Amino acid sequence: MAQRKRYGGQFKARVAIEAIAGHKTVNQISAEHGVHPTQVTKWKKQALAQLPEVLANSKDKGVRQQDNIEAKLYQQIGRLTMEVEELKKESGLCQ
Repeated sequence: MAQRKRYGGQFKARVAIEAIAGHKTVNQISAEHGVHPTQVTKWKKQALAQLPEVLANSKDKGVRQQDNIEAKLYQQIGRLTMEVEELKKESGLCQ
């Protein structure tokens, strides 16, 4: 049984960039690199889909992460506040 070929990220990126550039056809690129044309097309689509994330401002990523952390903390505060109120009622401290 033949093993599948595994391609590294640099190779995939180089092939995808050639496909995105459009100087050669997909068939020419696939023949040049020994890869099936559908694979070239797949790598091109993946590269184009992930490009906005790669080029996104790192500040934007930090803000999103901060917002997620903040939301989780507010949830936890709300949950703990409810628990405290419930314990106060059970103990008779709250009148």
